[in-house]
Amino acid sequence: MAAWDLSVTVEDLGLDAPPVTISVASDLHIGGVILKLVEKTQIKQDWSDHALWWEQKQRWLLRTAWTLEKYGIHADAKLVFMPQHKPLRLGLPNGITLRLRVCFSNPVFQTVMGICRMLNIRHPEELSLLRPIEEKKKKKDKNLAPEIYDLTEVPLSSGTRITFYLHCRHNIVKIKLNHFPCNVKGLKNILNIVWLDSSRCLLQQGIQESDKLWLRFKYYATYDMDSKYDAVRLTQLYEQARWAILLEDIDCTEEEMMLFGALQYHISKVAQSEPQIMSNNPAMDDLDSALQSLEVKMEGEGSSASDLPKRLTLKGYKQYWFKFQDTSISYFKSKEESIGEPIQMINLKGCEVAPDVNVAAQKFLIRLLIPAPEGMNEVYLRCENEQQYAQWMAGCRLGSKGKTLADSSFQSEIQSIRSFLAMQKTNSSSSSANASEESINTHSLVSPRYHKKYKPKQLTPRILDAYQNVAQLSLTDALMRFLQIWQALPDFGLAYVVVRFKGSRKDEVLGIAPNRLIRIDLSVGDVVKTWRYNNMKQWNVNWDIRQMAIEFEGNVNIAFSCVTADCKIVHEFIGGYIFMSTRSREKSETLNEELFHKLTGGHEAL
Repeated sequence: MAAWDLSVTVEDLGLDAPPVTISVASDLHIGGVILKLVEKTQIKQDWSDHALWWEQKQRWLLRTAWTLEKYGIHADAKLVFMPQHKPLRLGLPNGITLRLRVCFSNPVFQTVMGICRMLNIRHPEELSLLRPIEEKKKKKDKNLAPEIYDLTEVPLSSGTRITFYLHCRHNIVKIKLNHFPCNVKGLKNILNIVWLDSSRCLLQQGIQESDKLWLRFKYYATYDMDSKYDAVRLTQLYEQARWAILLEDIDCTEEEMMLFGALQYHISKVAQSEPQIMSNNPAMDDLDSALQSLEVKMEGEGSSASDLPKRLTLKGYKQYWFKFQDTSISYFKSKEESIGEPIQMINLKGCEVAPDVNVAAQKFLIRLLIPAPEGMNEVYLRCENEQQYAQWMAGCRLGSKGKTLADSSFQSEIQSIRSFLAMQKTNSSSSSANASEESINTHSLVSPRYHKKYKPKQLTPRILDAYQNVAQLSLTDALMRFLQIWQALPDFGLAYVVVRFKGSRKDEVLGIAPNRLIRIDLSVGDVVKTWRYNNMKQWNVNWDIRQMAIEFEGNVNIAFSCVTADCKIVHEFIGGYIFMSTRSREKSETLNEELFHKLTGGHEAL
């Protein structure tokens, strides 16, 4: 075949170096092109990590046995010969930034696997990369350079693992919080827009060498968490949960916020005594001093602990006589009528059970999401007291798993629930801290809403009081307890996207949870309908009009277009959560990459 000239930019020669021109034929394979380039540069080095990047087509030429003709490459092609692994700045949930060498040629899913292998984080399928949100820096903060740990010289071999256990320095929390609006409900929507596509490589998505990305847990379906093997994974998930609380990215009650603050204080305090954890926190020292000077009985006990309603709809409650039998709940107008037909029977098997509790306000609600052909029905049960709540909550949890009250775990479930409630109780025998406002930095422990509502001298004794209930926990137990309370919040794990449903004239919110989709009225925040993934038969994407269509059992069909995010992101969330549900303990160490890409990748129109 006729020879022709091909010009290739060789990155190792420098930015100002002219392209290297080699004589090729259309039947020359990519490996031969690379060999000619290496010979012409006359540079003796290891070229094994280098590959060709085709700029016009935005693709790597990784199949070295393919010919130029098979790839469709002609003399006008702009090719770059560069390393596949390049430095990247990686922001972790705990505020630490790492500089490490990552793969720019593999799909992001595989790149994340490589990063997690280096950092000794198991189950990398739960994490992904996203573009950082721009922070508006104040003039006084411009000279504060972020602390970066350079790991670019660490070998990339699969056997290399770096085990470190880094905690965020809490004294920078106040600075960071001020960069975000106090009402950050829109922040979740923003995060969903900037997740990278797991099916495409970094270079295809415009990420360049030394750019900064965030590594975050994307799928809140944490699996097989073991403190013995998951020190880094546990810590990073805790930090991500902690920031979600502090940035008000998820709603919680005032009592829960004080408990979160107390657990943060305890975790930081215990961490300081362990040499492998780097933590330097003046605010924590101040709180420690305050603890030692408890003298006066806690003030402000009369302040309302009830939070603003999460939804605008007022829920009315009627009193009924309930009967629990096997895995079902029946209810009647009165005890006398309980020998007849019930008003309704609720089958608990397969339903979702969530708490909605405020101990101080004596509010003990059980939230049930019950599967139905057209979606999910939402039912709230209100209990009279703590004892009744613990028994019924335990029964509902067992019933959702197909177990009856005769199961051996019933009593232990009750005890676990009562222990959880005890942590939220105020300690009447405790005292408040005799400390000045300046000595306590409560910005490290609670969200901005409470900085506006209370003064530091009011917040401090409440945090210290909640601390009395968790002071005996070990570091691991405290981390796990923080995550358990976070995961029990009603809105846990929800990713929000504004969508337009087919046939509707207004925008609505689609909530994407680990096990269900939720249709939410954008104007008032009410849940309109819920659909579970395990009732999903199939879902399709029309890439031309960017619309998703989903079919559920019972001939239920929905379709929507995405307003605030690309439908590929929504497609990836749904497929990703379905993939997470396929994991089993027997196969916990193996990852079915092919299935993940099949469920999340889609087939975009060319």
